[in-house]
Amino acid sequence: MVYVKGIFKNRPNRFIAEVEVEGKLEIAHVPNTGRCKELLVDDAVVWLKPSDNPNRKTKFSLHFVENRGALVSLFSQEANSIVYDAIINGKIKELSGYDYHQREKTVDNSRIDIYLANYEDDCCGMNFLVDPCYVEVKGVTLIVDDEARFPDAPTERGAKHLKELIKLKKDGNRCVVFFLIQHPIGKFFRPNWENDPVFSQTLNEAYEAGVEILVYRCDNQLEGIELISESLDFDLGQCLADGIVND
Repeated sequence: MVYVKGIFKNRPNRFIAEVEVEGKLEIAHVPNTGRCKELLVDDAVVWLKPSDNPNRKTKFSLHFVENRGALVSLFSQEANSIVYDAIINGKIKELSGYDYHQREKTVDNSRIDIYLANYEDDCCGMNFLVDPCYVEVKGVTLIVDDEARFPDAPTERGAKHLKELIKLKKDGNRCVVFFLIQHPIGKFFRPNWENDPVFSQTLNEAYEAGVEILVYRCDNQLEGIELISESLDFDLGQCLADGIVND
């Protein structure tokens, strides 16, 4: 894929950014609704995907930003595809061994990102699905030192997804919340208590209810993004200036 280099100038709203490309100010779509304020700083180097749609309002989409010597992916929707492809290719050992893979499984009023199951034959030779597993994917770009934190802005939708996983778990299903660190220097995960205590508390409740937490990170290159096949540690406690509090 061919990307165009630009210089970030401004973000008038969460959907668009003003970037300088070859000395000309252009408007680019930002495919990430998070604040990303620690990444999209004045004169940051960004990498843009040109659009071939002449009817589109923005000529570019902002896919990557350079930060602390690393290439950070800002295409939040791509996190689901990266995790889904990694599952199919056996790169996530905790989610291997499933026969059936589906994206965007509708459950009540929510859509869970990935649904996994196994085929089993009944007495009549008909296939049906057993061992269901629901996986909700969250892309993480906020890094404090080398610690990845989510979310970077309050997310009622994120808390809603966790509550749905809790319900599914209580109904006897396997449930996983998968944090994909899209900033390559992140080596550890913690929920962002300061920005969203509701999500952070709900994540704790989900874990206590038996919802599994997996943390992986990406190797980002302009030629492609690859999931690193090694799970990372996490801590669900609150990190305060004077120490760690584990409730």
